[in-house]
Amino acid sequence: MFAISLGDDGAELRPLETWQAQEFLTHIDRARELVDPWIPFAAAAKDLDSARALLQRYADSQAADTGRLYGIWLDGTLVGGVLFRIFEAGTGNCEVGCWLEPAGEGRGLVTRAMHQLIDWAVDVRGMHRVEWVASSANTRSLAVAQRLGMTRDGVRRESFLYQGKRHDSEIWSVLAPEWRARRG
Repeated sequence: MFAISLGDDGAELRPLETWQAQEFLTHIDRARELVDPWIPFAAAAKDLDSARALLQRYADSQAADTGRLYGIWLDGTLVGGVLFRIFEAGTGNCEVGCWLEPAGEGRGLVTRAMHQLIDWAVDVRGMHRVEWVASSANTRSLAVAQRLGMTRDGVRRESFLYQGKRHDSEIWSVLAPEWRARRG
């Protein structure tokens, strides 16, 4: 297994795999209150079997080259993660996403991890368009898209039904030439 350093604070980006289901579930239990209002990710992992199933679904996606899942560890503790929710190598389009527990907030962990993901998607896999989709009410998520230099493409009004409520979804993106130019 590999780990990519995310800086001098002990943060690392690593693959999040099926055998880590208990660690993942423990982390999701800590993150649930922060994550659950926005995405069904936390709700999908309620016990060890469902946590294992979610991780297996991403392992299958990675094997099919349609998605990937990575954890963010801080001083050896899983505190969040980033993912390719959609990965379409043939079209050069992908969608990234993230989640974090309170212990990881305010450190720039998601932004740093996303830089690694987008660099890999653009430079290694030849992705042309990287998308970020979030509820218009999820201001923290939208702030990350802005910090990454993404452009707000638009809003799909009331497009996402979650927990009995309809949410507007904002679509943000960065194109490969923009990403490369931003890096210098």
